[in-house]
Amino acid sequence: MKQISRFFNTAMKLLVVIIFAFPFLWMILTSLKTYKEVIQFPPTFFPDTLMFSNYLDAWNSGPFPTFLLNSIMVTIVTLVVQIFIIVPAAYALAKLNFKGKNLMFGIVLIAFMIPVQVTFVPIYLLFVNLGMIDSLIPQILPFIANPFGIFLLRQYFMQIPDEIIEAAQLDNASQFQIMFKLMLPMSKGAMATILLFSFVGTWNSYFWPMVMTNSTRLRPLTVGIAMLRAAEGAINWQTIMAANVILVIPILLCYIFASKKMLSAFVYSGIK
Repeated sequence: MKQISRFFNTAMKLLVVIIFAFPFLWMILTSLKTYKEVIQFPPTFFPDTLMFSNYLDAWNSGPFPTFLLNSIMVTIVTLVVQIFIIVPAAYALAKLNFKGKNLMFGIVLIAFMIPVQVTFVPIYLLFVNLGMIDSLIPQILPFIANPFGIFLLRQYFMQIPDEIIEAAQLDNASQFQIMFKLMLPMSKGAMATILLFSFVGTWNSYFWPMVMTNSTRLRPLTVGIAMLRAAEGAINWQTIMAANVILVIPILLCYIFASKKMLSAFVYSGIK
């Protein structure tokens, strides 16, 4: 009976992996096919000839390097600024006592629970009035304060004993040193989770950059790939899939390096 149950569990896990992995595998294989193989019916799973030139075609299609550079710039700036906002906010809500602390934490929770789509119109009108439309600033500024990051990091900071902070203060450590040299290294798992989720959300953002930009030179890679499809007379899916592979690779790499830290963020193992 145990063997049957074990086999059933393994089969179900394998089925789930296949369901989630199949679209990525199909995307990669399609990016290596010829146009004739892509449009033929019934479709073939594996390409007869590996067409790595599709990636070169994707790179040379329009201002692809500009799209990629915009995505990199927006993502890096957003993540870096988030660190300098999230860490002090989480530290203050976890370890400092001040008037209105509970109210401030309640505001963070409200911001965490409100759907982002609800805020799109007022934020758009705000940037219109400020004259910042069609620039990289509106792609960065609304996302530098991450309510989820503040909430998660606060919960992690609260698990760190106050005695450690008091010992650092006795050694004349400043609040900045306590936050970034003591608290942050002890919360690597939570910070890795926050940065990974923020990276994926910023890197994959499509609707907001599309709305906030009018010129091609300021649009990210996600919008560029959509424009690539719209620009093709006969849709060259092999080129579009090659561009999508380029888009997905950074996310996969970040997940591979941050997955263990991400899992540890949700499991408190104590402070050594």
